[in-house]
Amino acid sequence: MQIQEALAGSLADVVAVVALLALLVTAYAHPRPLVEAAVAVVAGLAALATGRLGLDAVGSTLGHLAPVVVFLAAVLVVPEVCSRAGLFAAAAAVVRRTDRGDPRRLLLGAFVLAAAVTCVLSLDATVVLVTPVVVAAARGAGWSSRPVAWACLRMANSASLLLPVSNLTNLLAMRDLDLTFAGFALAMAPVLVVVLVVEWVALRVLFRRELSPATASGAGAVGGPRAGAVGEAGADEDGGVAAVAPPWERVPLVVVTLMLAGFAVGSPLGVEPGWVAAVAAVVLVGWAARRGLLTWPEAGRATHPSFALFVLGLGVVVATLTTGPLGDAVGRLLPAPSGAPSWTDLLVVALVATALANLVTNLSATLLVVPLVAPLGSDAVLAALLGLNIGSGLTYTGSLANLLWRRGLGHSTAAPSMRTFHAWSLTTTPVVLLAAVTALALT
Repeated sequence: MQIQEALAGSLADVVAVVALLALLVTAYAHPRPLVEAAVAVVAGLAALATGRLGLDAVGSTLGHLAPVVVFLAAVLVVPEVCSRAGLFAAAAAVVRRTDRGDPRRLLLGAFVLAAAVTCVLSLDATVVLVTPVVVAAARGAGWSSRPVAWACLRMANSASLLLPVSNLTNLLAMRDLDLTFAGFALAMAPVLVVVLVVEWVALRVLFRRELSPATASGAGAVGGPRAGAVGEAGADEDGGVAAVAPPWERVPLVVVTLMLAGFAVGSPLGVEPGWVAAVAAVVLVGWAARRGLLTWPEAGRATHPSFALFVLGLGVVVATLTTGPLGDAVGRLLPAPSGAPSWTDLLVVALVATALANLVTNLSATLLVVPLVAPLGSDAVLAALLGLNIGSGLTYTGSLANLLWRRGLGHSTAAPSMRTFHAWSLTTTPVVLLAAVTALALT
């Protein structure tokens, strides 16, 4: 009987691991939505078939993920409307006009823009929508586009610390944090300041030759995948940079501002961010539809329902793995609960989260590591988020945002080679992570 139980347990572990691998391969391949949805459903059902999760556990997992999925669907629509309204191109136009013949000014503008968009609208908006317009702005100015493209990627991961809505990892962790929306922001704000300083210094060092005005103009950079002919920065028909900057649309700016206020006000009242984002998305789509910028079917496709199914399937699979040897192994690596965690404890948590993020992507790692870290307290969960967000920039596989960024750049010279990507990441990410953990421990 014991042998049969052991064999059944081993088979369940194998099925759960294979299901996770299928999901990860799907995430990397980025197939058609129907394929993504089918793999998610099959993987989830396979994990359930192992019997590792009871009905209560399944209900708890799906109940935890449901508000996150609602938020995810809504928050994908909001930046899409902002993009079609020309807000990102208008912001890039400001960045382009303030370079004053100095590529360092252009980089600073792109750095600030990418950080702000990541904090307010999530990291996906930065890699998918901001990167092409700032790359095109750099191309139009005659500078190398590599520094601004790299700044967008670094900010997509590292600047996603400030708000619970900046990164899906943060939102998934909120259930295990004794913090409101505003409390989360206050706890992470000093850490973010330190992170931004270190990231900026790293950018200046990495691209010191390309940022020299004497050599930058000869860089001959090629813009992003949608970069068109360039004059003064604005949006052209291909999403690049055109001769006349588009006007700032007030409605999207006001709605996004009210959405952020709604997050802060609703959090202490128990209102999930997803419902606030859903209201904002409906208002923006209605406005965009009247302006002819977006149709309701296009808005529906922008929610990426297949990815919502993917997140639900992933949650079930990872919950199954957590109950097995993988969860036990990760638990043994983490510090034991013993009062307030020390700097060393926080560093260990951040390093474990970083390793897991780069093995199974930060989304999977969040579902695995955060529940195991929660008994150590809120500071430990925040330390895990440092590894899951900053640490995910270590490799291409650390974050889905990394893969989207690389796919978006295509074959342009703004995209570094595999070797260069990891060389830059290895020289930057550990330093930023160490500084962030130290800042968290001191605040």
